[in-house]
Amino acid sequence: MATYILVHGAWHGGWCWHRIVARLQRASHRVLAPDLLSLGRDRTPPGAVSLESWSSQIAALAQSEAEPIVLVGHSRGGIVLSEVAERIPEHIRALVYVTAFLLENSCSLHPAMIVADDHQSASIRESAMRETFYGQCSDDDVALAQSLLTPEPLATPVCTTAARFGSVPRVYVECTRDRAITHRAQRRMQATLPCRERITLEADHSPFFCCVEELTSVLLRI
Repeated sequence: MATYILVHGAWHGGWCWHRIVARLQRASHRVLAPDLLSLGRDRTPPGAVSLESWSSQIAALAQSEAEPIVLVGHSRGGIVLSEVAERIPEHIRALVYVTAFLLENSCSLHPAMIVADDHQSASIRESAMRETFYGQCSDDDVALAQSLLTPEPLATPVCTTAARFGSVPRVYVECTRDRAITHRAQRRMQATLPCRERITLEADHSPFFCCVEELTSVLLRI
C-alpha cells in the first residue's frame, strides 16, 4: 500500500481530486487531498498565507506518515511540491507534476489573473475559465468548479537546491491540450529540470476531470 498526497492548483481545493481519490482508495491505497490554506473550505485569510506556509502544511502531513509518500501536484501545486521536497526529501518517494509548474530556484509565477485591490489575492476571469482550464470537461464538471473556485493568495519565488529537492525522483505528466500551461511551456520546464519519466496525456488542464482513468493508471504505477 502506498500513501499519496494530492496538492491542488490555484483557485481550486482538494475537491478537484475527488474521482482520483476514490479510485486510488479502491486500489487499497491511502490518499490525502487537503485544501491548502485559504483555499477550498479553508478560511485562513489570504494575507496570512505564503508559499512557505503551504509547504509547511504539506510537509507536516508527509512527516506524519509512517513511510515516504508519493507527492502529486497540479498546476500551481508544482511549486508547493518543489518546496516540500527541499524541506523533507527523506519523506518523499516520488514527486509527480501533473501539468504543473516545475520551476528553477528563485523563479516565481506570473499567470494572467485579476489581482484584488488589497494585493493579497487574485482571481481568474470567469469568461476565460472554461477555455483555459476545462476545455474537454463536461458541463457538470465546469459548473461544479465555477461554484467552488476561490481567490488565490499571491505566492513567492521557489527556493530549491540540487542536494535536497534534486535528490527526489521526479515524474512529469504532461497534457498536450492544456491552454493554461501550454504543452510547449511544459516541455521547456522539463528540459530545464529533467524528470525520471515523462508521461503524456491527450488532456486539457484538468485531467482529474477529463482523463480520470488514464491519470489514475499513471499514479498507480509510480
